[in-house]
Amino acid sequence: MSQKTKKQKNTENKNRGWFYFNISLRVLHALFLVAISLLVLGGSLALGIGAGYFAFLVEDTAAPSKEELQKELTDITETSQLAYSDGSKIATIRSDLMRTSVNSDQISDYLKKAIIATEDEYFNIHNGVVPKAVVRALLSEATGFGGSGGSTLTQQLVKQQILSSETTFKRKANEILLAMEVEKFFDKDEIVTMYLNISPFGRNNKGQNIAGVQEAAQGIFGVNAADLTLPQAAFIAGLPQSPIVYSPYTNTGEIKENLTAGLERKDFVLFSMYRNHDITKEEYEEALNYDLKQDFKKQEAIEQTDQSFLYYTVLNEAKDIIAKQLADEDDVSDEEYAKDETYQKYFELAQQKLVNGGYTVTSTIDKDIYNAMQDAVDKYGSMLDNWGDATIEVGNVMMDNATGKVLGFIGGRNYAENQFNHAFDAKRQAGSSIKPMLVYGPAIESGLMGSESMVSDYAAKWRTGENAGESIVNATNRGTNTFMSIRESLEVSSNIAATNIFQDLWEKEGDHFYAYTNYLSKMGYPEDNSWAYESAPLGVTDVTVLNQTNGFQTFANNGVYQQGYIIESIKDNEGEVLYQHEAKPVQVFSEATASIMTDMMRSVIDEQKTSTFKSVISGLDWNLGNADWVGKTGSTNNWSDSWLVVSTPSITISSWSGRDDNKATDSAAGTRTANYMAYLINRIYQTNQEVFGVDQKFELSNDVKKVKVSKFTGTQPGGTVRVDNRTYTNPSDTVNSYWATGGPDTVDFKFGIGGSDANYADYWKKASSSRSTNRSSNTSSNNTSNNATPTANDDDDDEQDNDQANTTNNDD
Repeated sequence: MSQKTKKQKNTENKNRGWFYFNISLRVLHALFLVAISLLVLGGSLALGIGAGYFAFLVEDTAAPSKEELQKELTDITETSQLAYSDGSKIATIRSDLMRTSVNSDQISDYLKKAIIATEDEYFNIHNGVVPKAVVRALLSEATGFGGSGGSTLTQQLVKQQILSSETTFKRKANEILLAMEVEKFFDKDEIVTMYLNISPFGRNNKGQNIAGVQEAAQGIFGVNAADLTLPQAAFIAGLPQSPIVYSPYTNTGEIKENLTAGLERKDFVLFSMYRNHDITKEEYEEALNYDLKQDFKKQEAIEQTDQSFLYYTVLNEAKDIIAKQLADEDDVSDEEYAKDETYQKYFELAQQKLVNGGYTVTSTIDKDIYNAMQDAVDKYGSMLDNWGDATIEVGNVMMDNATGKVLGFIGGRNYAENQFNHAFDAKRQAGSSIKPMLVYGPAIESGLMGSESMVSDYAAKWRTGENAGESIVNATNRGTNTFMSIRESLEVSSNIAATNIFQDLWEKEGDHFYAYTNYLSKMGYPEDNSWAYESAPLGVTDVTVLNQTNGFQTFANNGVYQQGYIIESIKDNEGEVLYQHEAKPVQVFSEATASIMTDMMRSVIDEQKTSTFKSVISGLDWNLGNADWVGKTGSTNNWSDSWLVVSTPSITISSWSGRDDNKATDSAAGTRTANYMAYLINRIYQTNQEVFGVDQKFELSNDVKKVKVSKFTGTQPGGTVRVDNRTYTNPSDTVNSYWATGGPDTVDFKFGIGGSDANYADYWKKASSSRSTNRSSNTSSNNTSNNATPTANDDDDDEQDNDQANTTNNDD
C-alpha cells in the first residue's frame, strides 16, 4: 500500500471518530435537556401538588388580623375550672406557672442573642419559616430518619400560644401560615420578646413552675431579666428545650445534686453565640470558665395561698388522671411511669393542659355536705384537744357505700396554719380499726369461726419477732384470763383474742400473707411486709383515712369494694368527655360474711363500755341516733392515733385524730373522738337528712347459717369432756351463732381458738366452781333446764374452786 493511501485511511478514521464523538455529545446533550425538562416538569408538578395540598390543609384557617394575633399570642388567662357534683363552681384553676411579662428594653441583649443563636440562627433573615428546614422536617416525618427540627422561633411561638401540640400535617401547615402572618405584623424584636415572655423555663427556688424570662431571672438568679450576665443569660436560653431536665431545682425548690445537664446545655449556648459572632472569643472563654453554680439561689419556702384542701385535692387528682392518660398515649409502661422523673414530666404536662385546655373538672363532692363538714371542724374541732397540749389534727372522709363517691372530707383543722391533708395524704398506724378487715372478716369468710365461737383472752406472749417472749397486752390489762365469744372480743377489741384468731388463720391457710393477698390488697390497702407480722392485728401498718373508709365501705356494701374516688368527669369546652369515672366493683367478701360483720360491728357501737358515740349522737338528734350504726374504734400506743369509723347502710364516715409529731395524747382520746364524730355527723344531718339513710337497716344475708351453740363453748350444745379426771358437761344454754361457711363442731376439751391446755383446764374448772350459785339463780327464775355453766362429776372428791374468772373489760 502506498504512503498516500495510508494517510487517507488515517484521516478517514479520525473523521469517523469525531463523527461518533459528536453524535454522542449531541445525544447526551439531548438526554440532559430531556432530564432537565422532566425535572422541571416534575418539580413544577410536585410544587403544584404541594401548594395545592398546602392550600387544602389551610383552607379553613382565616388569616387573622394583627389585633387577633396580638390577643392570642399574649393570652395567658385561665379557662379551666373545678366543680362540685352539682356543677356549681369550686374555683378557676390557677396556673402554678409564675409569669411576669416585661417589655423588650427590660430584657438583656445577651439573652435575646443567646435564644436566637441556639433556637433559630436564621431568625433575623427568614419570614417566619426556613424552607429547607421544613423540607428536612417533612422528610424526617415521612421516612422516620433524622431529627425533627424545622421550627423557627416564630413557629414555636404560634405553636405554644395558638395551636395544639398534635403532630399532623394540617397543624404544621397552619403553623407555617400563621408564622408568616406573625412576621407580617410584628418586627423581629417584638416576636423574640413575646417568645421570651411566654416560654416555660423550668422551676424556681421554691419548686414552682416558671414561665417568662423575668420569672426565670428572678427565680433562679435573683436578678431582673435586664441585668443578666452572659453566663446567666446562656443558662436561661438553654432551658426551653427541656425545662425540667435542665432546671437546677427539684419540685421542692432544692438544688439538684447533679447539675451536669443544665450546665452542659449552657456551654452549648455559649458556643452557639460565639459561632454566630454574637460574642468575642475572650467573652466566650470567660463565660465558659465562670462557676455559675454560685449564682443559683438557695431554696425558699413557698408562700401560702388563699386556696383550700378542696381546691388542691381535686386539682391534684385531676392532674394524676390526665398525666396517666398522656403516659398511656405514649405507650409508657407502668414500671417506667412509676419513676419519679417520668411521673413528674407527665404530671407537669397535665398541669399545662388543665390550665390552658378550657376543661371542667366535675368532682363527687356534695357542696352542702362539704361546707357543713368545714363548719363542724371549725366549731367542734377543739373537742379533740387535750387541755394544755398541742393542737390535735384531724382527717375525715365521708363516702357513699354503693358507689365509692367521696361526698365530703376534712383535710385538717385549719388550712391557713397547716396545709397537710390528713384525709388523703397522712399515713398513720391503724390500731384496732384494722381488725375487721384483717382478722375477723377473713376468718369468718374462711369458715374458721362463727360470731359466737370462743377465743382465748388468757394472758399470752409474742411468739416471734423482736418482742418474742414479752406479754401481749390489751389497752387496760394483759388479758381477762377467760374465753370470750368472737362477738365480745370485737366489742372490747381484745388484742390477745385478735392475735389468736390471726395466728389460727395463718395455720389454717398456710400463708402468712393470706389476709392481705386475698382481702386487703383488693380493697386498695398498701403493700407492706408488716401485714404478715404476728402483731399486724394491733394495726402497726400505716394507712390513710381514705384506706380505712374504703375498707368499712366494703362491709357496708354487701362485701363489694368500690374504690373511693373524687373525680367524676373531665370535659373540654366543647363538652367532649376526656375522662369519665368507671365503676370497677370487686366482691372481696361474700354477702354472708359482710352481713355477719355488720351485725357484729353493730354490737361494737351499741356497747357503751366501748364507745360513747351512740349515746352522744342520740342525745343530739333522736332520729339520727336510731340509724343503724355499725363500726369500730382504734387507737395506738400512748393514744398517738385515735380512730373511729362508722357506717349506715347508705354511707361510711371515718375519723382519725392525733398529733403531726406522733407524740402521745391520753387515754381519753377515744372519748373525745366519739364526741367530735357525733357532733360532726349531726351537723351534716342538719344539712342533708336523706344521705344517712336513717330508715334503712343492715340485714343478715339469706345464706348466713344461723346455728344454736352453747354459750359456754361456742360448739354444738351437749356432750361432755374430761379434765383432770373429772367429767364436765357442756352447758345447754344456747345462743345463735352466725356462720358464712362451715359450722360449729361438737364439744371438745379445746373448743376455741388460741389458748393453752392449762387455759382450757382453768376455764372448765372456774366455770364449774360457780355451779351452785348459778343453780340457785336459775331455780328462782324457773330456768333450771338450761344451765349456763357445766356440771362436773369428780372421780376423786367434790372439792370446788371458788375463784371467779376475771371479767375486766378492755378497750383497744
